[in-house]
Amino acid sequence: MILFLGTKPGKTTSKLLQNVACPYCGNKDTLTAVTSTTYFHFFWISLFRVGSFSSISCSHCKRTYYQDEFTEEMQRGIDTGKSLEQTN
Repeated sequence: MILFLGTKPGKTTSKLLQNVACPYCGNKDTLTAVTSTTYFHFFWISLFRVGSFSSISCSHCKRTYYQDEFTEEMQRGIDTGKSLEQTN
Protein backbone atom coordinates (compact mmCIF):
# COMPACT_ATOMS: atom_id res chain seq x y z
CA MET A 1 0.00 0.00 0.00
CA ILE A 2 1.32 3.43 -0.93
CA LEU A 3 0.67 6.38 1.40
CA PHE A 4 0.93 9.96 0.21
CA LEU A 5 1.75 12.20 3.14
CA GLY A 6 3.89 15.25 3.73
CA THR A 7 3.63 19.02 3.94
CA LYS A 8 2.27 21.59 1.56
CA PRO A 9 1.89 25.36 1.58
CA GLY A 10 -1.42 26.89 2.58
CA LYS A 11 -2.88 30.31 1.91
CA THR A 12 -0.62 33.34 1.80
CA THR A 13 -2.10 36.56 3.14
CA SER A 14 -0.87 40.13 2.74
CA LYS A 15 -1.76 43.06 4.98
CA LEU A 16 -0.97 46.74 4.65
CA LEU A 17 0.21 48.11 8.00
CA GLN A 18 -1.48 51.49 8.30
CA ASN A 19 -0.02 54.23 10.50
CA VAL A 20 3.10 52.14 11.22
CA ALA A 21 6.49 53.68 10.49
CA CYS A 22 9.42 51.73 9.08
CA PRO A 23 12.17 51.64 11.75
CA TYR A 24 14.87 52.05 9.09
CA CYS A 25 13.63 54.91 6.87
CA GLY A 26 10.86 56.36 9.09
CA ASN A 27 8.15 56.46 6.38
CA LYS A 28 4.59 55.59 7.39
CA ASP A 29 2.13 53.42 5.44
CA THR A 30 4.90 51.70 3.45
CA LEU A 31 5.00 48.37 5.33
CA THR A 32 3.34 45.21 4.02
CA ALA A 33 3.13 42.00 6.09
CA VAL A 34 3.09 38.62 4.32
CA THR A 35 2.12 35.47 6.24
CA SER A 36 2.49 31.95 4.82
CA THR A 37 1.29 28.74 6.46
CA THR A 38 2.37 25.12 6.03
CA TYR A 39 0.00 22.17 6.49
CA PHE A 40 0.50 18.43 6.99
CA HIS A 41 -1.42 16.46 4.37
CA PHE A 42 -2.55 12.89 3.94
CA PHE A 43 -3.49 11.97 0.37
CA TRP A 44 -3.44 15.70 -0.50
CA ILE A 45 -6.02 16.54 2.18
CA SER A 46 -4.77 19.14 4.64
CA LEU A 47 -5.15 17.84 8.18
CA PHE A 48 -3.50 20.39 10.47
CA ARG A 49 -1.23 23.41 10.40
CA VAL A 50 2.43 22.64 11.00
CA GLY A 51 3.72 26.21 11.12
CA SER A 52 3.57 29.73 9.78
CA PHE A 53 6.11 32.30 8.63
CA SER A 54 5.71 36.08 8.57
CA SER A 55 7.82 38.87 7.12
CA ILE A 56 7.32 42.60 6.69
CA SER A 57 8.71 44.59 3.76
CA CYS A 58 8.99 48.35 3.28
CA SER A 59 8.07 49.54 -0.22
CA HIS A 60 10.19 52.68 0.17
CA CYS A 61 13.60 51.45 1.36
CA LYS A 62 13.05 47.75 0.37
CA ARG A 63 14.11 46.57 3.85
CA THR A 64 12.67 43.23 4.98
CA TYR A 65 12.00 42.38 8.62
CA TYR A 66 11.61 38.83 9.92
CA GLN A 67 9.59 37.66 12.95
CA ASP A 68 12.41 38.10 15.45
CA GLU A 69 12.88 41.74 14.28
CA PHE A 70 9.23 42.86 14.63
CA THR A 71 8.62 45.83 16.91
CA GLU A 72 5.53 46.03 19.13
CA GLU A 73 4.09 48.62 16.73
CA MET A 74 4.54 46.22 13.80
CA GLN A 75 2.88 43.37 15.70
CA ARG A 76 -0.12 45.56 16.55
CA GLY A 77 -0.28 46.60 12.88
CA ILE A 78 -0.45 42.96 11.78
CA ASP A 79 -3.31 42.29 14.19
CA THR A 80 -5.32 45.31 12.97
CA GLY A 81 -3.99 45.66 9.39
CA LYS A 82 -6.07 45.92 6.23
CA SER A 83 -6.02 42.71 4.20
CA LEU A 84 -4.82 43.25 0.63
CA GLU A 85 -5.36 39.85 -0.98
CA GLN A 86 -5.48 36.14 -0.39
CA THR A 87 -3.79 33.69 -2.72
CA ASN A 88 -3.39 29.93 -2.69
